[in-house]
Amino acid sequence: MKIVIALALVLILLALAAAGLFMLRRGPDGAAAPKGRMARALAIRVGVSVALFLFVLLGYLMGWIEPTGIPAGR
Repeated sequence: MKIVIALALVLILLALAAAGLFMLRRGPDGAAAPKGRMARALAIRVGVSVALFLFVLLGYLMGWIEPTGIPAGR
């Protein structure tokens, strides 16, 4: 479970870095590069983020993940 979550977080960061790289990169003629690749990288980031949220929610509902932390009475 921890490996899946860590892998998803790494994928989110890689997609964000790729979008930033595509945003800063210029085309071969010096003009701004088309924004399609940046938008696709950001869409992948959003999709992986939503999938991670749903996976954690499913893991909690199935009992694979148990909440920990400070007890409510203290």
